[in-house]
Amino acid sequence: MKIVLAPDSFKESMTAAQAVAAMRAGIRSVLPDAECVGVPMADGGEGTVDAVVDALDGERVTQEVRDPLGRPVRAAYGYVADRSLAVIEMASASGLELVAPSDRNVLRASTFGVGQLITSALDRGATELLIGLGGSATNDGGTGMLSALGAVFTDIDGTVLAPGGAALARLQHIDTTGLDPRLAGVRIRIASDVTAPLLGISGASAVFGPQKGATPADVALLETALTRLVEVTDSTLGHARPDRPGAGAAGGLGFGLLEYLGAECDPGVEVIAQTVGLEQTLRGADWVFTGEGSVDAQTMLGKTPFGVARMAVRAGARVVIFAGQVAPDADVLLANGVEKLVAITAPGTPIERALREGPAALARAAAEVCRAL
Repeated sequence: MKIVLAPDSFKESMTAAQAVAAMRAGIRSVLPDAECVGVPMADGGEGTVDAVVDALDGERVTQEVRDPLGRPVRAAYGYVADRSLAVIEMASASGLELVAPSDRNVLRASTFGVGQLITSALDRGATELLIGLGGSATNDGGTGMLSALGAVFTDIDGTVLAPGGAALARLQHIDTTGLDPRLAGVRIRIASDVTAPLLGISGASAVFGPQKGATPADVALLETALTRLVEVTDSTLGHARPDRPGAGAAGGLGFGLLEYLGAECDPGVEVIAQTVGLEQTLRGADWVFTGEGSVDAQTMLGKTPFGVARMAVRAGARVVIFAGQVAPDADVLLANGVEKLVAITAPGTPIERALREGPAALARAAAEVCRAL
């Protein structure tokens, strides 16, 4: 029997690789002769670097960069030398969790640190970048990242704009002649489950701005600023497509990557699956065990367990999803190719205990499922 183990991380409890190890231990306690193949997974958010590095035997590189407010912070990215592949989580440099709630300022938060990570990856010889866009503190349309890479954004007087999205309302000129020339030879793929456009009621400012502390007045200002960015981008590059799916991801970082760096944008779980070779691993599998911290009806909207399940069903395998919590509305997954949903934590378990005992609970749950097999 071949069982593929392809979970995401269980947030604050275990990484995807640790979840694979727990599943394997549970399976082997019941089915010692089963072929267990582990493929740590992610969807472009937290855990993307760990999943790819663990799956492809890469390394973690630490670099000092600027955080969203320009302060020094140590950020890590993954590098797979034999593929010249760098894996970056934008949140490691420009994430919301890097800024205390009392200090958050979406008007001036910048993606400059993401550009610094890209530069570091280019210095190591990267010819392919995989960039996860979850968890941003920013709404600057990717201009901070582009500034770190050599672009210059100025107002009508030729003064370089201050960092952050709000300053873009005064944008008059964009000089791209200083962009790092190495970018021309690099393939950039965006991994994101956000398909929002840059502008409008479903765009970066309106939908995600309030989550980063934006008031209604802030949202209006940021919308005006990003609209101006689109106008000047169009006159600078001869194109600007703010309606492209994913342009609004990470406060418009998607727009900057797509328009200025020629990035490709696909659902995060699909990009990660392609990178780690999940589809090839699924060939001949009887069962696929996947999961993450919690599952509900929203899991079908680009989350790892459902993306893995879809690929598993296409390969002819049967699917079990494990989670710390399984919401009642998660039953919709059972009508979409998933055979079983398994909550690894008993109802009423204190959250601290559930997180601490997650690996042991997952191992027990995998063993119980194997007994039923």
